[in-house]
Amino acid sequence: MPKAAGLAAEIKRRFGVEPRLIEGRGGVFDVTVDNTMVYSKHQTGRFPEFDEIASAIAARRGNNP
Repeated sequence: MPKAAGLAAEIKRRFGVEPRLIEGRGGVFDVTVDNTMVYSKHQTGRFPEFDEIASAIAARRGNNP
């Protein structure tokens, strides 16, 4: 879970929110904002880059990353 923890730390630093990490099985990695999924590793087949997640969070929140 080191990649997820690093991404969570950067989200906290950049957006001032406390991400919640839930350990799962099978390489699941989903990102939701206000109960809306903005990224799914299952759908893309790869772990996201931070800029992808930052853009998705900003778009969902209605501001620039």
